[in-house]
Amino acid sequence: MEPAILQQVRATPLFSGLDDAQLGCIEPGEVIDVPGGTVLVSEGEKTPFFFVVLEGEVRLTRAYDNQTVLMGVIKPGHFTGEITLLLDIPWMATARLGKPAKLFRLGQEDFWHMMGTCRSVAREIFHSAANKVRNLEGYSQQREKLASLGTMAAGLAHELNNPAAAARRAAAHLQETTDKVQVLLCQLTRTLDHEHMRHLVAASQDALARSAKAPALDHLERSDRADTIATWLEPHGVAAAWEIAPTFVNAGLDTAWLDEFTGKLPAATHADALGWLEARLNLKSLLAQVEQSTGRIAELVKAVKSYSYMDRSPMQEVDIHDGLESTLTMLGHKLKNVTLTRSFDRSLPRIMAYGSELNQVWTNLIDNAIHAVNGTGKICIGTCLEDNQLLVEIVDNGSGIPPEVQSHLFEPFFTTKPVGTGTGLGLIISNRIVADRHGGEIEFESRPGETRFKVRLPVTRDH
Repeated sequence: MEPAILQQVRATPLFSGLDDAQLGCIEPGEVIDVPGGTVLVSEGEKTPFFFVVLEGEVRLTRAYDNQTVLMGVIKPGHFTGEITLLLDIPWMATARLGKPAKLFRLGQEDFWHMMGTCRSVAREIFHSAANKVRNLEGYSQQREKLASLGTMAAGLAHELNNPAAAARRAAAHLQETTDKVQVLLCQLTRTLDHEHMRHLVAASQDALARSAKAPALDHLERSDRADTIATWLEPHGVAAAWEIAPTFVNAGLDTAWLDEFTGKLPAATHADALGWLEARLNLKSLLAQVEQSTGRIAELVKAVKSYSYMDRSPMQEVDIHDGLESTLTMLGHKLKNVTLTRSFDRSLPRIMAYGSELNQVWTNLIDNAIHAVNGTGKICIGTCLEDNQLLVEIVDNGSGIPPEVQSHLFEPFFTTKPVGTGTGLGLIISNRIVADRHGGEIEFESRPGETRFKVRLPVTRDH
């Protein structure tokens, strides 16, 4: 390295404490000129170099769920790349030059030689790396929590959409059907005598009672019965016979019952009487749809409160199954094509726990299982008591975790997911919640076709 360039490198804060005898630790490096717009290193790559910025700047960005986030800017005199070399992990960010820059670059072997021979440099690099990892981990943990919240919000939106839409449709038809019932009833009261009206009311009550007990029919049988009733309705002057016939089928009525119903009424009133009866039955069906839909919405709101443990102190007695069920509800949109099996021991005792934190663990593990089976395989969730510990097992039939990966699963920032879709902290956070916060442990076994995560939580804890 030329003396002038060596002095420029030596003038940086990192190397300013070196004496002449220690210059050998940086002499193997080289100074490079890098054009603006260059991607120095991409996130997820392993590049065996340590960089010190002499001129210009290096911008570090990281992808989170298809969003690019600026993590920091390396200004002249500062350095980057040490975390990759110290931890032997891929770059956790993309390093890009917005404008031309001059960098001092040191290879991996020379970097470790420098760390071993230049104590002041090593101390500064370790100090800086510790701060960077702490800051990045804190930021990523917040992103992980936000990801869990996003998963919950997305699941809730998907699950709320169907009952809300059904309630909206039913409510839209309620006014129309109510008006129809009133209009037809007014017409009938002008032409029917008291006995006829008594028959009309009694028959409608019988029809409503039958609808509550109507057997379930397959599609083909339902269609055949609707065709038969529609054919029967047309000679009675009923408009849109093919549209209203399914209502009578759903109520469990047949042509014999309809014959008896119309047989006791004047022929001129048959069309109005049948139309009123159909509207009366449809009105009850619409009200049932509204009740069912709003009931489902109430269940989902209850699941959200259970998932987040709203209005409760952080540590309380919890039934582990409540948290698992509310988590499954939140992930319901991802489980639609998954064969889910529950093997719960409902007699398990309640435990003192941080409920919302445990739900974050269940979210991470179940979401990982869904990812492992590509949303279409089999997942089994079981609970039992083992050695005075509450055991939760989450098993999937995915391709398994490769042996070379297994030893790294609980390392910070390690992820098998594509760049931008995982922080590499899901299992770390889960492990800390289970181990540090609850005195338990997480372990796993994996082979092709079966990956089993086991979470053990003590039933009683020393305080």
